[in-house]
Amino acid sequence: MAAPGENLRINADRLWDSIHEMAQIGPGIAGGSNRQTLTDEDGEGRHLFRKWCEEAGMTVSVDAMGTIFAMRPGTDPDALPVYVGSHLDTQPTGGRYDGVLGVLGGLEVVRTLNDLGIKTKHPIVVTNWTNEEGTRFAPAMLASGVFAGIHDLEWAYDRKDKDGKRFGDELERIGWKGEEPVGQRKMKAFFELHIEQGPILEDEGIDIGVVTHGQGLKWLQVTLNGREAHTGSTPMPKRRNAGLGMARVIELVHEVAMDYQPHAVGAIGHMEVYPNSRNIIPGQTVFTIDIRSPDKKVLDMMDTRIRQGIETICDAMDISYEIEQVGHFDPVTFDKSCVQAIRNAAERLGYTNRDIVSGAGHDACWINRVAPTAMVMCPCVDGLSHNEAEMITKEWAQAGCDVLFHAVVETAEIVE
Repeated sequence: MAAPGENLRINADRLWDSIHEMAQIGPGIAGGSNRQTLTDEDGEGRHLFRKWCEEAGMTVSVDAMGTIFAMRPGTDPDALPVYVGSHLDTQPTGGRYDGVLGVLGGLEVVRTLNDLGIKTKHPIVVTNWTNEEGTRFAPAMLASGVFAGIHDLEWAYDRKDKDGKRFGDELERIGWKGEEPVGQRKMKAFFELHIEQGPILEDEGIDIGVVTHGQGLKWLQVTLNGREAHTGSTPMPKRRNAGLGMARVIELVHEVAMDYQPHAVGAIGHMEVYPNSRNIIPGQTVFTIDIRSPDKKVLDMMDTRIRQGIETICDAMDISYEIEQVGHFDPVTFDKSCVQAIRNAAERLGYTNRDIVSGAGHDACWINRVAPTAMVMCPCVDGLSHNEAEMITKEWAQAGCDVLFHAVVETAEIVE
């Protein structure tokens, strides 16, 4: 198949302006974004995206999970479409680029094709997946998970936020519950552009990350039960301190992750302490362990060691424990031909590049199960993401979208 000429580039100013116009919807309090899934702000952002897609001549469809598919037709009505996209929903204190760059980068691919009058054999479909972040309705990557057959549709509809509101009800409330059955679409390939959300590319001065793998993940929710007692009058040897137990598990998780460097991480982010009073020894703690590795054997060994370590800690402290696995996906190996298309595009355009493993979960990780998939990454300042201070440069956005354009268009096959 013919590759686009190296002189073909996207309109960086238009992409940049679109990103910051979208950021005016659901603005954060410190310059970022707050468009949590199925809020009014999410609905408003969707309407703007649909307007832009229709102005670019695309046909917009919505499935029963609220995922938006905007299609630019190809010359062959029987050719499988090439899909491109990410998500528009954000964390409560999210940045302007996480997810948004991938959706609006896909739109910019189509806009640039229109500008240049280029036709492709295969249709190109720009996609906004619903609830990638999982911040309001757990788990993350919910709609792409239903699309890939990981989750049941009705189960997804029944997910509830902290106020007890159901996903399905909120999807209807904002008017984005489509009629199209979820998962019926067939894809030639799926490409996702994303900021790295880590420091490697910026630290090394590299323009493009060619994502070859995605880390596997396990979330273990742990409950430790000790005994509440007065902090002043209970002798130290008599204490059954669930807070101290949690502290020792935190150190255990760090030590286990360090033993499997450089391709393993682990931490405890979510922590609850009961009764959470300044003069009561904690009687219960509930916390979630997050461990990740691109190697399934390593992930499983970390899991085993952590479970054994928790048992040892609790036996020594005379406290009981429960462990529930509340999240999991195996490591992802992205499609070699799609990965090579991204690598070829970066080299053709003269951008420095290196292979990289995605440390975060993305919709591409689920779609990889049902279609050839790969990801492009660009740097972000200090590797900071899920934070209103998240920042990229226009030049980084252009490089990432240039590579996306070339990989997508080469896969969709230019019609001479």
